[in-house]
Amino acid sequence: MDWSPYFFIAQLIGTRYFVFAGIAFLLAYVLFRKKVQGKKIQAKFPQQKDYLREISYSVITILIFAAVPVLIIYNDSIRPFTQYYTDINKHGQLYFYSAFIIMLFVHDTYFYWTHRLMHHPAIFKYFHLVHHKSTNPSPWAAYAFHPLEAIVEAGVVVVFLLIMPIHKLHLGLFFLFMIIYNVYGHLGYELYPKWFSRHYIGKWINTSVNHNQHHQYFKGNYGLYFLFWDRIMGTIRPDYETFFEDVKSK
Repeated sequence: MDWSPYFFIAQLIGTRYFVFAGIAFLLAYVLFRKKVQGKKIQAKFPQQKDYLREISYSVITILIFAAVPVLIIYNDSIRPFTQYYTDINKHGQLYFYSAFIIMLFVHDTYFYWTHRLMHHPAIFKYFHLVHHKSTNPSPWAAYAFHPLEAIVEAGVVVVFLLIMPIHKLHLGLFFLFMIIYNVYGHLGYELYPKWFSRHYIGKWINTSVNHNQHHQYFKGNYGLYFLFWDRIMGTIRPDYETFFEDVKSK
C-alpha cells in the first residue's frame, strides 16, 4: 500500500480549511468586526480559547479525512471493490457532471441521519459533544470534530465509492464545495437575503442561521446542504423562519 499520497491529500485539505475559514475569520472577526458586529447571529463573539479548541480539533480531523481515501483508493486489496475510475470519458461527460448533484443529495442524507444518530444520549458525549462545545460557532468550527465523529463524517467517501462511479475530480471538487459551505454554516453571520427562508426554493436550503440555531439549542435543524429531511421528519425548529427574519432585520 502506497502512503505517499497521504501527505499531499492532508496538505490539500488543510490548505482549504485554513484558507477559507481563515479568510472568513479575518474579514468578519478581525478587519470588519466593529462594522458588522450588529448583524451577527449571536451578538457575542467566542473567546480565544474557543478558537484554539476549534482549530486544534480541526487539525486532527484533517489528518483523519486524508487517511480515509488513501486507505481505500491506494489499497490494492480494497480498491477493486469500489467504483473509482480515472478516465472521465469512461462513463461519459453527462454522468461526470450529473454525479455532483447526486453526491449533494447522498451526502445530505448521510449527514442528516448520522448527525441525528450522534445526538442519541447514549453516544452523544463520545462522538458529538466536542463539536457542540461551540455553542456560538466561528468559521474555525467547520472541522472541529472529535476523532470518532471525524471518522463518521469521512465515511461518506466510502459510501460514494461503493454506490456510484467516482472520479478523483468528483472528490476534489465536491469536498472543496463542502468546506466552503461548511465555513458559511458556521460563519456566525447570514449571507442569504431576508426573504430567503420563506421562499419556495430557499425554504429547502440550509442556512447559517439554521445551523447556528442547532449549535445554540442542540436539537432540531440537523441538515447539511438542504432542509428536506428536517421538514419531512419534523425536526426543523418551529421558530426558524421568524428567527431568520429577525437576524436579517438587524
